[in-house]
Amino acid sequence: MDISQLKTLIHVAELGSLSKAADRLSIAQPALSRQIRLMEKELGVDLFERHGRGMVITQAGQDVLDHAVRIMAEMEAIRRVPTHAGSSYRGKVTVGTTPTVAEIITVPLLRKIKQTHPALEVRFSSAFSGHLLDWLQRGELDLAVSYDPKPLKSLRVVPIMMESLLVVGSADDRLSLATPVPFSRLAEQELVMPSPRHGLRAIMEDCARQAGVELRASVEADSFGAMIDLVRNGFGPTMLPLAPIHHLVEVGVLSVAPLVDPAPARKLVLAYPVDRQASPAARFVGNTVIEIAADLVRRGVWMGELMNDLDL
Repeated sequence: MDISQLKTLIHVAELGSLSKAADRLSIAQPALSRQIRLMEKELGVDLFERHGRGMVITQAGQDVLDHAVRIMAEMEAIRRVPTHAGSSYRGKVTVGTTPTVAEIITVPLLRKIKQTHPALEVRFSSAFSGHLLDWLQRGELDLAVSYDPKPLKSLRVVPIMMESLLVVGSADDRLSLATPVPFSRLAEQELVMPSPRHGLRAIMEDCARQAGVELRASVEADSFGAMIDLVRNGFGPTMLPLAPIHHLVEVGVLSVAPLVDPAPARKLVLAYPVDRQASPAARFVGNTVIEIAADLVRRGVWMGELMNDLDL
C-alpha cells in the first residue's frame, strides 16, 4: 500500500465515482480502478460496493478511509516542521479567493509578500467558493480562502473568522453602525440580491425564513462591483460584509447597519488539499492571510469574530 493508493481512496470515496475521481486527479480511470483493486486484495476486504450509478464505500472502506485521512494529516504536519528559517521563498503560489475577499486582502497580502519574500510570485484567482474548491482539488490552486465549505476528506480546512454581514444602503438610506436593523425590515423593500447559485443568497433566504418573511429582489447581480453600483444608484439595499466597502462607508457614499433577529454571519476559512504537499511558501501566504484578517478585525474594518484554532 502506498500514498497514491490512499489518495485515490479519499477522492473516490468523496465523489462516489471512478470516472469523476479520474477527471479530478488527471489519471486514467483504469489506473485508479487497479489501485482500488490492489488495496482490496492486500487488505482482504471490499472497500466499495459497485453499482450502476457509481461506488459506495463499505463500512470496512470507511474504517480504512479514516486512517488514510489521518495519515495524510500526519504527513502534512511533518512537512510543517520549520526548515531553512530565514530563507527567502521563490517560485509561485496560486491563491484562490471569493470576489469579496479579493477586494479585502489582495493589496495588503501582496504588499506583505513583497516586503518579506520579494522573489516569490503570486497569482490570484477569484470565483465562487464551489469553483475554488474544485480548482484546489484539481491541483490548479495551492490554497483557497473560501466561505463555509462542506466537510470534505480531500481538504484540510483552517477556520479564520465568523464574518458579520450587514445591510448596505445608499447614503440616502442613512443607515448607522450604531443602530441595528431587524432582519424582517428587509422584507419592506426591494433588494439588490445575488443569484440563487451564490452562497450569500442562501444565507439571506435562510435568515428570512428564521424571521418569518420573504425577500423581494429588484435586481439580481453576482458581480460585487455591480451590486455596489446598483445600491449606490437607488435600486435597493443589499447584504455584504463591511471590509470590502469600508472606504465607501467612510467617505459617505454608502451607509451600513448591523442586522439582528437573526444576525447573519458566515465562516471564512483557509483550505489546503490533504493529498499533496503544501509548500512552505504556500503556508507562509496562508499565515499572512490570517494575520491580515486579525489586524482588520482588531481595527474594526472587518466586522466579525476571530476563530480560536488558527494554528496552521
